[in-house]
Formats: sequence, structure tokens, C-alpha cells
Amino acid sequence: MNQITPQGGTDALYERVRHLVPAMEWETFLADIRAIETLKRERNAVILAHNYQTPEIFHCVADIRGDSLALAREAQETDADVIVMAGVHFMAETAKMLNPHGTVLIPDRKAGCSLADSITGADVRALRARHPGVPVVTYVNTSAEVKAESDICCTSGNAKRVVESLGTDSVIMIPDEFLARNIGAETGIRMITWPGHCEVHERFTPEEIDRMRADNPGLVVLAHPECPPEVVAASDFSGSTAMMADFVRGHASDPILLVTECSMSDNLAIQYPRTAFVRPCNMCPHMKRITLSNIRHALETMTHEVTLDPELASRGRRAVERMLAI
Repeated sequence: MNQITPQGGTDALYERVRHLVPAMEWETFLADIRAIETLKRERNAVILAHNYQTPEIFHCVADIRGDSLALAREAQETDADVIVMAGVHFMAETAKMLNPHGTVLIPDRKAGCSLADSITGADVRALRARHPGVPVVTYVNTSAEVKAESDICCTSGNAKRVVESLGTDSVIMIPDEFLARNIGAETGIRMITWPGHCEVHERFTPEEIDRMRADNPGLVVLAHPECPPEVVAASDFSGSTAMMADFVRGHASDPILLVTECSMSDNLAIQYPRTAFVRPCNMCPHMKRITLSNIRHALETMTHEVTLDPELASRGRRAVERMLAI
């Protein structure tokens, strides 16, 4: 855990973020950071932060950081009494599925997801009726209700392995149409898709990438597979946020464009200060609902607790655990 002394020594934390966070802004964070660290000790709590969280959360109060797959694994394994999800609601639901006896908090109930909101359990049942016998692979960016109707879950990092593990010629892959099309192109497996899109990634275009390449000679372009296929085709590499971070680690001297939510570049810039990041700033409005202030409030008041119907949670957990086994 990040430790802050009782006297409030935060120099080491500020050193991590100082080239992105002005000193005056840092002063506004201090009271919340100190309170959060005290509350974590008192509550036996951990904060799980997605890669799209802002640096003062990701690098200064988070105990566990990563993409959806990493956070799901850690939620299952932690022995903390309380999990605070610095992410969006479906991530908190997944954490509760995998850690049913722990208390899971989401600092803002409105931290949602355009993909999760695009499909319901009834929609999945209707797809099954239209395509009998075809397995359903569900992206983790979905509600517990949708996961419960699925055969197996996937993340952007393991989608190819999950789809290929099924040994079928056709797969129902929901709800992200672009992810399904991109995985279909990689595997040659026929994808039955759903018209769901990430409101951040769907806005990127190949023309935007071409302009940035023209303005930045030698630019290496990394695209998230939630982007449209033509954007992935215009990029040098496509992968999950964890895969992007691994790529940057091996190419830290290159100018890099991350075609994903813009806080990802901020967080990697702290780890790789010599890398020049070109930043098209598309923000996720849902991720940005999570702040130091409402993380502190969540720990102070133990709100907002995520609860799930036990039978639904059990069915959804099976789909997630099948993914984790792969």
C-alpha cells in the first residue's frame, strides 16, 4: 500500500506525479489522500483502480491497478474486508461476483458504461433463440444479468484465446460490435455481433491517425480493440490496456500514440517520463465520475454498496471463472 505518515509526509507520492500535477493542484488533493489512507487501514480496505483513472487516484491511493482482467483476478484473491472500485459499475459487480463475502463499494452509482447499457439479459436470450447451439461469449463490460446469460466471459486482452478455446465455427460475441469484428478478423471465426459500442473508442478515425502520423514522424500507434476495425488496421499494434502498457515498456524511446481513453497516457507518462506521448484526449465521462473526494466519502460512509441476487451472481460467476481458467 501507499503509506502516508501521520505527519502527512506526501513527498514521495508527489514525486510520482509532479510532472503532470501542478503543485497548487496537489495541495487540493492532500486532505483527501491523507483521509483515504487512514480509512483504508481502519476498514481493512483496498482500492482497485482501472487504467483510465486519473493519476492522483491511480498512482497515489490505489492499491491494485490494471485492466478489467487484472482487477477481476485481484478482486477474487484479496483478503480485504472492503473493496472500493475506482472504475465503473460493471467492474464493481464483477468484483462482488468473485468476492461474494466482501463488501464492494462504488463511489458513484452513475459511473456506468455505454457497452453495459446497450444490452440486457432478455436480449441475450433472444440471440440464443435465433442462433440455437451457438456459444455466447460476453465481454466483461456488461451487467451481472448479461453475464448470467452467457457461456463464458472475455476481456479485450484474452478475447482471442477465449473464442478459440470454444472450438466452434461461429460465436455470438456481445456486446461490442467492433471488438467482435476485430477478433473475427484475427481468428477467421464467424462472429454474430450486437450493435454496442464504447462511446470513447468509437469516436476515433483513421483520418485522425493519419494526421497525427504526419505531424509526428516515427510515431508508433497502439489502438484498443474496441476501436472500429479501420482504426485498428491503421495502427501498428492493437491490444488491451495491459497489452499497451507492456508494449510501451519495450518501446519506451519511441513517440507513442495510445488510441484509447486519455488518462491511460497520463498514467504511463508517469512510469515512462522519457517517452513522448501524443494524446488525442477522448475522456470516458463515467470513469471521470470517480474522484478522490467520493472515494473518501465511500470509505467514510460505506456507500454505495454493490449487492447482487445470489442466484444471478452464481450464474454470472461461472461465466467469469471459465474465463479466468483460460
